[in-house]
Amino acid sequence: MNPTETPIEKPESLPTVKPKQEGAKVKTPVVDTAELTFELGLWLSGLESFLNLYGNTLSRENYLTHDWLREFRLTHSVLLNCSKLTLELSREIRNQNSNNSMDDEIELLDSLDSAASISSFSREELSELVHALRESILLSDGLLRADSLNFSDWIVWNNSLVEKLKNVEVVDKLIAVAEKKAESFLPEPLKDLLSKSDISTSEEADLRLVFPHFAKILKWLSIVGEMLAKDKPLKTTLLLFAHISEQMQEMMDYINNRLLRYPNEEEPLFGSLDSAAYTASIELRKVYNQELKELIQIRPSPMVFAKIENSYSLLNDSLQNTLVDFARLMEPGIEASSIFPNIKVKEQQSIDLRQTMWEILQSVKEAEQDPENHPLDDLRKRLVEFGNNQTKLLFYKDIETVDRFIEEVLLTKENKDLVPILHRFGAYLETLLGQINMRVVLAKHPFEQLQGTNPLDMFE
Repeated sequence: MNPTETPIEKPESLPTVKPKQEGAKVKTPVVDTAELTFELGLWLSGLESFLNLYGNTLSRENYLTHDWLREFRLTHSVLLNCSKLTLELSREIRNQNSNNSMDDEIELLDSLDSAASISSFSREELSELVHALRESILLSDGLLRADSLNFSDWIVWNNSLVEKLKNVEVVDKLIAVAEKKAESFLPEPLKDLLSKSDISTSEEADLRLVFPHFAKILKWLSIVGEMLAKDKPLKTTLLLFAHISEQMQEMMDYINNRLLRYPNEEEPLFGSLDSAAYTASIELRKVYNQELKELIQIRPSPMVFAKIENSYSLLNDSLQNTLVDFARLMEPGIEASSIFPNIKVKEQQSIDLRQTMWEILQSVKEAEQDPENHPLDDLRKRLVEFGNNQTKLLFYKDIETVDRFIEEVLLTKENKDLVPILHRFGAYLETLLGQINMRVVLAKHPFEQLQGTNPLDMFE
């Protein structure tokens, strides 16, 4: 019974029986429409950034001789996904409006309004987007039948798609809704700290303006992290990274403009803002000029996974540590793990991993020097245990190499054949240890045994 209706009184001698309503509609569970809207806005933002020929940092240098078929396939895949999400969103809004009572509709709309004004567009606007996406998919589907596609093909289709999406008003609304929702993607302890700290009003105002930039980037990166964890196809994350690049550039521009107008360069916040912009620029170059460069041409899945994983970790860890630095302006003694609990886990795992690898390295070196007298069975047992329990803590790009070395050591029985394998394995472990020791979470945990090790001297 609708709570706004007045119940009908019946004689006491008669039982109160609710009449059976033929054809009554069964309530269906409410799907998270806000999440659907965010996901659609997320992928549309990536598509928009990837199609930006002048701003896209992933664009190729040899664009005139490059075969653009892979870019077509990538955008075609994301167009299909956006079309699917748009249809789902339109269907859910229609179902919820038709299956719920009037009060349920009001409650639903209120919840949508609170979720970044999701109800500010209509089903008709979504239908317009469906038609635009369908036309683009049909056109790209025809082009994908070609054996190769040159830059002229790409630029014509690119401009056509950009213009088509630009004329669909709801695209900008969906992206704006997604970014607005992402602005709150900050750890609760950091939000509490900002509201309760004793910093000056001007510093608080600066941080309240800077933090949403970090939150949006971290939210986009969290989607990449989820795709890595769920082992989903990863090439499409290039579109998300294209938008992340724009977001980071926007953040750096804002910070640099604020620094130019900052009244006192001696204040701690000035130094933190300057450091944040500088660190972001360094990590951007690492990711976009090294890890993601030419990634669209790479076919082996393990290599794609490794590069995406490394790009995600570099940006995510850097942004988290920058936010921790800002938190320490408000509370100097605060631990990073109280802001991001995952940092404490990574820290302990890295400490244990470093210690285990150091012990294995010493054993490998000793076995190489004197294989006749070294307890090789103990070494092999330790390597099996390491491979089963701790190699997963390495970056994906290193796991395969370490596993291969372990397998060679386990299978090689002749000492004369084992010595050169141990030599190469030791050299690799030494270099890998140097890289692990450079992890940000180990900055406060120096390892005396590795002092002087240069992690860049790989396989000298």
